[in-house]
Amino acid sequence: MRLSNILKDMEYDLVQGTLDQDISEIIFDSRIKQTNSLFICISGFTLDGHDKAEEAIQNGAVAVLVEKDIHVPNGVTVIKVENTRNAMAKVASNFNDNPSDDINVIGITGTNGKTSITHFLKSILNEANHKTGVIGTLGTVIDDELIPTNNTTPESVDLQKFLKDMAITDHDYCLIEVSSHSLQLKRVAHTKFSTGIFTNLSPDHLELHKTMDEYFEAKAQLFTMTEKANIINADDIYGQRLIEQLRDSNVKTLTYGIHEKADFYASDIEYSLEGTSYTLHTPFETAKINIHLPGEIYVSNSLAAIAAAYSNGIAIEAIQTGLANVSNIDGRFETVYSSGNFNVIVDFAHTEDALQKTISILKPFVKGNIILVFGVYADMSENGRDKRYGMGRVAAEYADFSIVTLDNPKNHDIETIMKETTDAIERNKGKFIEIRDREKAIQYAIEISEQDDCILLAGKGHETTQVIGDEEIYFSEKEIVQKAMETKVFQ
Repeated sequence: MRLSNILKDMEYDLVQGTLDQDISEIIFDSRIKQTNSLFICISGFTLDGHDKAEEAIQNGAVAVLVEKDIHVPNGVTVIKVENTRNAMAKVASNFNDNPSDDINVIGITGTNGKTSITHFLKSILNEANHKTGVIGTLGTVIDDELIPTNNTTPESVDLQKFLKDMAITDHDYCLIEVSSHSLQLKRVAHTKFSTGIFTNLSPDHLELHKTMDEYFEAKAQLFTMTEKANIINADDIYGQRLIEQLRDSNVKTLTYGIHEKADFYASDIEYSLEGTSYTLHTPFETAKINIHLPGEIYVSNSLAAIAAAYSNGIAIEAIQTGLANVSNIDGRFETVYSSGNFNVIVDFAHTEDALQKTISILKPFVKGNIILVFGVYADMSENGRDKRYGMGRVAAEYADFSIVTLDNPKNHDIETIMKETTDAIERNKGKFIEIRDREKAIQYAIEISEQDDCILLAGKGHETTQVIGDEEIYFSEKEIVQKAMETKVFQ
């Protein structure tokens, strides 16, 4: 594509060179070898792409997009903009023919619940014969093929490529799990969203946002980018704040909830460990809903999917069948072993709020003890300490016995993060043991368990690797459980 077309509808200064040239690819990693590419200099947390421009040029870049003054050879085109992250999103959209113009994009944001909502909504849309792609925590799904990705929401260059692939393969919808990082770092800028969904907000990612107010404002950006409807959780205090903030918006706001007044709500809820049924109330009708996931959180998440489906004209029959077709979600309250009254459940719960809700779901259905295995949060800031205290408190108050282990410790201070977590459990009079090797922690939980117990492995969910130091190793909790249960004998 011509460089002049890639920069269409952008404000920029042409520092040197010409726009009258063809660009083969947009890159932001200087190590990529690609002739006739445009290299975008991103100012990152640890590296500055402006320092890597020369390497990118050596690897084939013929133009660079910058926000700072740099010196490059005379034959290289230099375009200067105010913010290269925002510009990268616009460039990526232009380069891929603005694919969000041709597909109905629904964004889901919030601390917890994004993945289950995408599963519910995709099943509903598929039942209504709408071809639907997904970009989220578990990867990107195009034509039902799973493409692994590193981030919940990919960088804009990759995001726009995925959207184009969906557009040219006649997808009607794309569901995007929109992280706070992606909003703050402009990954989804210049993407056209028809609908936005807000789930909830609890302390997380405060190493980036610093305060809950900053975290909220990052999330709230999505709802200024929508064109058709905003779907907001009325049961969440930050949802209420967002509803008030959107009161004068030209985009319709629809609410959902269980406890507070809402446009879409549930009554007559019946729970079991195998699933949940309830009566759905909408502004137009009532209907019986059955889902295969237990607990209030999944009632709430299904209501979000229902409200989004209604706002996009989906009939109640497709909604009912679509929800019922979701038998399980990888790493979300997933039973990986069950025999009689004994169950081992894997869940992604990695925040104080999510952990409390997950254990609360289990409690009514467990005759014996709830044995919790959970890792500790590795951020060394004050916010990280607060999160470790919160999860330690929940473990003490809600689990019968906890095994404190590691999640993805990376290069952080293991001694400190383990001590802060165990201190929190002790202060709240909880029973626990510390086993840092996560595989051994899982094996120990199985060894001490009895026939009526339930083991909850919290924090990693769908993940199949563990990062220790600089090494990423294969790690499957499901496989560890299956192997350990081969020799398990209940006393």
